[in-house]
Amino acid sequence: MKQYKVVIADDHPLAREGIRSVLEFDDSFFIIGEAADGHEAIELCKELQPDLLLLDINMPRLNGLETVRKIRMGYPHIHVVMLTVSDDVKDLFTAIQFGAQGYLLKNMEPDDWIEYLHALLGNHTEVSRKIANRLFHRFRIGSTADEPSPVSLTPRECEILARVASGETNKQIAQRLVIAENTVKNHIKNLLEKLQLDNRVQLAAYAVRHGLETK
Repeated sequence: MKQYKVVIADDHPLAREGIRSVLEFDDSFFIIGEAADGHEAIELCKELQPDLLLLDINMPRLNGLETVRKIRMGYPHIHVVMLTVSDDVKDLFTAIQFGAQGYLLKNMEPDDWIEYLHALLGNHTEVSRKIANRLFHRFRIGSTADEPSPVSLTPRECEILARVASGETNKQIAQRLVIAENTVKNHIKNLLEKLQLDNRVQLAAYAVRHGLETK
């Protein structure tokens, strides 16, 4: 059985204790260090070279968003999963843009934590997508009142949008729909312009808000 070395970064000792208690139920996870802020997290990653960093978004001195940017630049082999108690997805979108591979709500069931982390670390993409879709629905991902309606999208654009929301790459979408990869790129570029969005994560959130994701 593969064992993953884990560093926990959270400024609240009780939160770190709770995270530790969840992971200790699974022998696959071996906690090798704890940090109370972003600077400590970076130093531990440099010294201990963990497989996984569980990183709270809101921390003193250096918050999680800046920390994940530095970790991904210096130690790209380390998987970074953001932790939050908030249902505001804005910071999580930013974290993913900065390089975080995943995110977890602290009030999720422990079994969901374990399943998600195993899927992420083991590259079980189908499981990861299913859990990610469940997570999207647990976030307050914004009002739909002030954004373009999906009525303006073509059937093909809706189809590609659904595949983006499921976590597929351009190559995977092209293979599934039997079209050229450049055609997929053009569709995504048009979708971003039409929906006034900036990136794929926002496209995925739009799909969930409007019920366009794959089931």
